[in-house]
Amino acid sequence: MTDHPARLAVDIGGTFTDIVLELAPGEFLSGKYLTTHAQPEQAVLDGTRDLIAKSGLDPDRIGLVVHGTTLATNALIERKGAKVALITTRGFRDSLEMAYEHRFEVSDLYMERPAPLVPRWLRLEVDERLAADGSVLRPFDPDSLLALIPQLRDEQVEAIAVCFLHSYVDGRHEQMAAEILRQELPGVRITLSHEICPEIREYERGSTTCANAYVQPVMESYLRRLKQGMADLGIRSEIMLMMSSGGLCNLDIACAQPIKLVESGPAGGAVLAASIAEELKIEKAIAFDMGGTTAKLVLIDNATPQQSRNLEVARAYRFLRGSGMPLRVPVIDLVEIGAGGGSLASIDTLGRVAVGPESAGSEPGPAAYARGGTRPAVTDADLILGKIDPVGFAGGSITLDLSLSARALDTHVGGPAGMDTRTAAIAVVEAVDENMANAARVHATDNGAQLEGRTMIAFGGAAPMHAARIAQKLSISRIVVPKGAGVGSAHGFLLAPVSYEAVRTRLIPLDALEAPQMDSIVAAMRAEATAIVELGLPAGAPLTEIISVYMRYRGQGHEIMVTLDRMPPADALRQTLLDLFEQEYRSHFGRVIPGMEVECLTWKLALSGPRSGSAATRATPSGSTRPTPRKQQVLVDLQTMKDSTANVYQRTDLRAGEVVTGPAIITEDETNTMIPEGFSAHLTPSGHLVLDALKAQASQGEAA
Repeated sequence: MTDHPARLAVDIGGTFTDIVLELAPGEFLSGKYLTTHAQPEQAVLDGTRDLIAKSGLDPDRIGLVVHGTTLATNALIERKGAKVALITTRGFRDSLEMAYEHRFEVSDLYMERPAPLVPRWLRLEVDERLAADGSVLRPFDPDSLLALIPQLRDEQVEAIAVCFLHSYVDGRHEQMAAEILRQELPGVRITLSHEICPEIREYERGSTTCANAYVQPVMESYLRRLKQGMADLGIRSEIMLMMSSGGLCNLDIACAQPIKLVESGPAGGAVLAASIAEELKIEKAIAFDMGGTTAKLVLIDNATPQQSRNLEVARAYRFLRGSGMPLRVPVIDLVEIGAGGGSLASIDTLGRVAVGPESAGSEPGPAAYARGGTRPAVTDADLILGKIDPVGFAGGSITLDLSLSARALDTHVGGPAGMDTRTAAIAVVEAVDENMANAARVHATDNGAQLEGRTMIAFGGAAPMHAARIAQKLSISRIVVPKGAGVGSAHGFLLAPVSYEAVRTRLIPLDALEAPQMDSIVAAMRAEATAIVELGLPAGAPLTEIISVYMRYRGQGHEIMVTLDRMPPADALRQTLLDLFEQEYRSHFGRVIPGMEVECLTWKLALSGPRSGSAATRATPSGSTRPTPRKQQVLVDLQTMKDSTANVYQRTDLRAGEVVTGPAIITEDETNTMIPEGFSAHLTPSGHLVLDALKAQASQGEAA
């Protein structure tokens, strides 16, 4: 043991809660624990207690806890948040329900729009009105708000969202309303739109504000319970929360702005993948994270995950944009589908094999868990096909029952479709793999990117079992399975910096932009971001600043982002922005529009502290002999549909440089890596497992 403070990372997923305890730089102890949905903190505390006992660590030595959770997302999807009221400008109560005023599925005569989080009788109006430039058209009338207080009391609302028209320009009217509400309704949580989303577009701003209010009481209650539970274990260190943007914030910010945590788990995985891409000098990668409930895909270029400020959750139609709830928050741009190890398989009304998005979760879990589940999950199919060592699953904490998997597949897939058990398992796995491959193709097309030639970085409990087959479908020839891949997102939490993004909408024609205007906007954002970031950093810590501007041609409905590494000189400001805009516009659309006026719409400043560490772990011993398998088992090759005899290796037995040729299975406590025929695998000196397609190796050798 060293004097270096230990760190704890916790990632709560739909099936497992992953916990990583960093004892010293490069030295980790980890575990997967079934998520306790009724009280999510219980699995966290039980798992933490277990790892502390295994390590013999004094809890006082844990200097930091980093946490990511799906609790906010689940509350939105399952509609299990707080009772919320919306206070808005008179005449605009129905904006939340009118949405975009279009049909997101024109061919569905029975299309149903998702109901707003706030019902109409709780969407209330007050007298006030700002113009788009922030000038006051109608002063805020306190009496019109006071008249609503009895109704809010009678309805026993737990949270209130305040969203006034054009408040992103000037939030004074919302602040006046908040002062009255806090005085009249103490204990009720208040969310102001100009604080949570100070951007143009009323519907998205209102939706984000209501969503934050909806999950705030749930999240705050959970986080306070977790903090107390950690203190009871003897851990009194600060708890930092992973945000959807890939940065960390402290617990108080997370309690006030929980909507920024909705994709915290996947963001941690993207941070890990970006760190590995930097370490291994991978210019273009795709991160593939598959857990028990969902699969996530992120494009990573030059060790940087793609970013966005748009997110849609709780879609009524699985892949259909516009059918969910829009949020305007900083987020790593990813595609997420309901395809995990616990995703349930069935035969649909057309006689096809369907997988997900419904999941067995942790209660009862896949049929093989023998916890009462009778429907087949992807894990059951993987087990039948030989991709899982049933003895060492989840570090031996769960013994898988092959007969229960076979019975579930026969009952719900094989029997109705007239297939034997083996064929049913192949159908299930091929369906889920094709779903993920297709999602990757669509995501790449939407972003103008190519998948061929990228390196796949696969992590999560189920991803290493499916990565090679998906890579075959996408013509990807190299896969990296990081050390600790089964709890990859939690490892990513330990790498994330403390950060914050401040944003302002200020519509300024580029031809009219003056340096003092931009300096004023940037200074205000810098002050906001600095005040928050410094709460989670030691005094004097170095800060990195990135300024971005969202620009468009006049008359366009949407804009594209350009990024400034530093503030340009005043006399070159307009030309610098124009050059960057045209470069970015041309990359998206292949051309620019000469003579068209350009506008600057929204300004963003991202401020971050130093990264917490690197993905590199302690050096792996090297070896030159062929590794010895622990046993053999039958593995079905999904490309040829033939049975083969696969060697089974323990990952801890492998040495750097030793080559394993498929078919093979490499097992570890939190996951298994499937190496099909046509692939080889070796460990890097830092312990990452690299799979290469043999044809690609041969081609590289011929080229050399």
